[in-house]
Formats: sequence, C-alpha cells, structure tokens
Amino acid sequence: MLAAGSASAQEECNLQYDGNGDGAVNVTDVLGVLSEFGEECEPVIEYGPCGPDSTVSYHGYDYSLVEIGEQCWFAENLRTEHYANGDSIPANLTDGEWNSTTSGALAVYGEDAGCQDNSPYGNACDPAWSLNEYGRLYNWYAVDDERGLCPMGWHVPTDGEYMTLEMELGMSESEANSGAWRGTDQGTQMKSSPLDYPSWDGTNASGFSALAGGFRDSDGYFYGGGDGGFFWSSSPLETYAWVRYLDSGVTEVYRGTNGFLRNGFSIRCIKD
Repeated sequence: MLAAGSASAQEECNLQYDGNGDGAVNVTDVLGVLSEFGEECEPVIEYGPCGPDSTVSYHGYDYSLVEIGEQCWFAENLRTEHYANGDSIPANLTDGEWNSTTSGALAVYGEDAGCQDNSPYGNACDPAWSLNEYGRLYNWYAVDDERGLCPMGWHVPTDGEYMTLEMELGMSESEANSGAWRGTDQGTQMKSSPLDYPSWDGTNASGFSALAGGFRDSDGYFYGGGDGGFFWSSSPLETYAWVRYLDSGVTEVYRGTNGFLRNGFSIRCIKD
C-alpha cells in the first residue's frame, strides 16, 4: 500500500522548471534556462489584405489604403501621369485629339472651356483644385495598356472584383451580377460623407471614399464634377468595357458597359 501511495504521489508531481521533462530539476534544466536568458519571442501579428501598410507611394504620391473584406483598395482616385514602367501618358489633348485617339490618354477635370461645373464648392472647373481632390481621368486605352496604370503588385480592378466589393457591403450575388442600378445602400456606403472633404452625400461606411470626379466625354467635354463618380474596370466586353457609376441622391451602384472607350473616367487600384 505504501508503494502504491508513493507512485501516485510521484505521478501528481508537477515540477515547473523541469525543462527536459525527466522528473527532476537539475543542472541540465538550469543550463537550458541560461542558454535562452534574455531571448524574447516576437509577437505573431495577423495582418489583413493590406499587410502592415496604410499607404503606398507611387510616382511621388502617397495613396491612402482601405481594407474591405479580403480586398485592399486605394482609398483615393489615381493621379499618376505615368505608366508603371515610367513612360508618360499623353496629356493635355485638345478636344479633337481626345475624340480621335486610340492610345492611352489622361485629363484633369476642367482643363478646357467646355467644363460644366456641378460642384457644390463651385470650383470643379479649376484644374488645380480638381486634380488635388479628384485625381486624373483616363480613357479605356490607358486602362488596357500592357504597361499598366497601377504600381507593381496592384492592378485596375476587374468587373468581378467590383462585384466582390459590392457583395461585401451587403449586395446579393444575383443583384451584383445584374446590370443598371443595383443593391440597396451600397452606393451610399461607398460615397464620401458630408463630414469628409470634399464631401458627398454618402456615409463612407466602407472607407472607399468615392468622390464625384465627373468625366470627360468622348468629344472632350467635361461633365458631372461634384455630381457623379465614374470608374473604369479592367474587364472588356467585345467593343465595350464594364464600368461603375455613383450618383448624387442615389443609394445604389450602377453597373453597365460603356462603348465610348475615349471617355475619361476615374481609376482605383486594387492589390493583387
């Protein structure tokens, strides 16, 4: 009986500093502690889709980032004057040049006399203000150029990636795959709020911070600044391309195809 009691007591013994588990605290255990003295384990940090970064620098400008679901987006419109390889994108095209080109081109809203100012600030036709707040507008040929508009590791989002964003904000899959105005309040969630600058009539609950940057139409004229935001996707459809449109006073998101590939729309980049 005594032997059995001793065995039971030994089994219940818990030696806190028995590093090698041999049932005794001895020199080996002490040497093990001394060998790791001063060492620290680095904490394991779980990063989201943007990693540790809140901004990304590209051609001299720092873009704010936002995580939406498993995606990492630019939270600002693209404003680069160069393709990813450093080549310049043609700019300052006259109306006639803009109307006839089949190459990539960019514009700043309000850079000609045909600008239509719908901005609540009354200065959307001022190119310096427009560039600072809205970024630049790019035609489809710039989006489709193999040199790329976005930095390495990023790209212009596909139509499907926009749908993923919309579904993350609560749009149903069937609605996301349909056309025209879809969803409920996804547009409101994407648009900047009255507390943002420049403000819009959304809640910006998503952090996407969409702005009413307007567009340059295929004839070279500017429309919609302060009233609507137009965004290219990188997905073509025959002689068209899929786009997104957000409008003042509208809570939904418009999905459609645009056959006027010379239109100048805003660009957002998404991480590969």
